[in-house]
Amino acid sequence: MTSQSQGIQQLLQAEKRAKDKLEEAKKRKGKRLKQAKEEAMAEIDQYRLEKEKELRMKQSKVMGSQSNLAEEIEEQTLGKIRELSGRYKKHVESVMNQLLSMVYDLKPEIHPNYRPIN
Repeated sequence: MTSQSQGIQQLLQAEKRAKDKLEEAKKRKGKRLKQAKEEAMAEIDQYRLEKEKELRMKQSKVMGSQSNLAEEIEEQTLGKIRELSGRYKKHVESVMNQLLSMVYDLKPEIHPNYRPIN
């Protein structure tokens, strides 16, 4: 019986060592997963910061070009206003004279379709 009890003891010890090794392996796996997750989060944060920096650079480029565009449009508008004002000043007198002459120099005529009623 001693040999059987010794065999059972050895089996129980072997089972305990296997259980301990399995628990240790699970702990190592959990640590590796946790470390991998932390590394992935750090990599994601770094990638996010890089992309945000690129976005800010693109936005500043676009906003800068838009302000230049607004200045160009403003200059073009002022140029057109000056041009139209000059043309107005140049032609206002002759147009007013034409309008006044048309109003003052009326020649009353009977319309061709008019038929007197008798």
